[in-house]
Amino acid sequence: MDKQWTNTFQKEIEGFKDTIAAFDKGELDRKAYKGVSGGFGSYAQRDPSKHMLRLRLPAGRLTLERLKFLADCVEKEQVGRLKLTTCETIQLHDLSAAQVPALIEAAMDSGVYTKGGGGDHPRNVMCSPLSGVQPGECFDPTPCAEAVTDYLLSICRDIRMPRKLKIAFCNGVDDSVHTAFRDMGFMAQADSTFALRIAGGLGMLSPSMGVLVEEHVPPREILYYVRAMIDTFCQHGNYENRVKARTRFMQETLGPDGLKKAFLENVAARKAEGGLELPQMEAPAALDKGDETLSHPRAIPQKQPGLYAVKYHPIGGLLPVAKPAQLYALLKDMEGAEVRVAPDETLYIVNLSAGEAERVLEATQDGAQTRFEQSVACIGASICQQGVRDSQGALQAMVDAARAAGLPDGALPRVCISGCPSSCSAHQAGAIGFQGCVKPVDGKPQPAFRMFLGGSDQAGRARFGEPAATILERDLPALMVELGRAAAQAGQSWEEWSQSHPQERDAVIQKYGSIQ
Repeated sequence: MDKQWTNTFQKEIEGFKDTIAAFDKGELDRKAYKGVSGGFGSYAQRDPSKHMLRLRLPAGRLTLERLKFLADCVEKEQVGRLKLTTCETIQLHDLSAAQVPALIEAAMDSGVYTKGGGGDHPRNVMCSPLSGVQPGECFDPTPCAEAVTDYLLSICRDIRMPRKLKIAFCNGVDDSVHTAFRDMGFMAQADSTFALRIAGGLGMLSPSMGVLVEEHVPPREILYYVRAMIDTFCQHGNYENRVKARTRFMQETLGPDGLKKAFLENVAARKAEGGLELPQMEAPAALDKGDETLSHPRAIPQKQPGLYAVKYHPIGGLLPVAKPAQLYALLKDMEGAEVRVAPDETLYIVNLSAGEAERVLEATQDGAQTRFEQSVACIGASICQQGVRDSQGALQAMVDAARAAGLPDGALPRVCISGCPSSCSAHQAGAIGFQGCVKPVDGKPQPAFRMFLGGSDQAGRARFGEPAATILERDLPALMVELGRAAAQAGQSWEEWSQSHPQERDAVIQKYGSIQ
């Protein structure tokens, strides 16, 4: 960002220091504080003396410079908890009121901006995590995601949207960023353009697939479409009811055709004004690190011959606080190496030779070992003030039970667990999803999770899962073990068994909760 922008942000941080201090002293209530702190990427936790700070990482890129900043601030500030997020960011938890503005300033010095990380702002711009290195991709949309980030930050002070705006770019292979149901989803195509869907989204009310509004958006014109989306949201979004103040509700008020018409009119108006074309984006120079080969379940061959990406998924997306320093020490002398944060709370370390990949594999042995252990969970009610259930505790109990039962890899899918009716884990898009709730037992509310089945975020096959049952939290480990054993005994993966034995699957679920 330019000097004028950073100078203005610095002044805003100075004002925020007074705001967070007032909240810490009890002079400002939670609602008033949240309305300010979200714009700086920070929220108070359930314990109001502790705070979270969300780093903005365009396209999920944790470059070596950003990785070093993270490692340094963990050591200097003794940060006790790091959480990978489904928007390809990293959250620092359990911070004091004094630490938050200090870390915002330190992040800015390393090119990491927390501006607009929460509140009614454009959020972290996402991109397929293996963009630029994945075999079969149409093209690398990473430069587009970064250009959109810079543009949004440059105008964020000039706009007032009803709610947040989430934008994602898919490379045409991996749509874990959910372009099919984002506020704006750009899907790369073989002709080097994007298909664009708008006004999609998850959530408790009216989860919606996006409306296809354009099939061939040239990459150099994407800013016209982004600005037109903001214009459309400001014109037709709901400023009165926050529950309905998301873009997907414009499908209800305008109808899909009316929404498409209004949006394309705004695109035309912005193009008539001009000035938002992007320059030609050049591909980075190819790395040559030799032609040695490697075979390992977590080592992914890149499209560049001789290079690999290593997959590392800390259980529950809780990144060990010592890991950034360990990774930085390992990667700093590896040419072109960087870390990517994926929407399923996985880290990918890319651009490694076979020998380098072996060293990274050894350093990341503490992560998930099976597909089920790669499950996604939000931070949960023990930390989040909006939370209902402890999603992290529920996941760990299920993982422990699956390990004790000796379930083979593939007998259970990756599951997505949200601790409340919000969709922070994208539970509606999981093969199995859980949403925190309560269930009456003998007239008393008990901790429970609503179960969803059959969701998918695969490119071209996105769909929402259907509600299946409400399961008591204490029964989740037994349920998952019984489902996993049934698939294993049939000699099938979860996907195969669930499709070929739906009655048996539903009978197991019904033992723990009535089929809905």
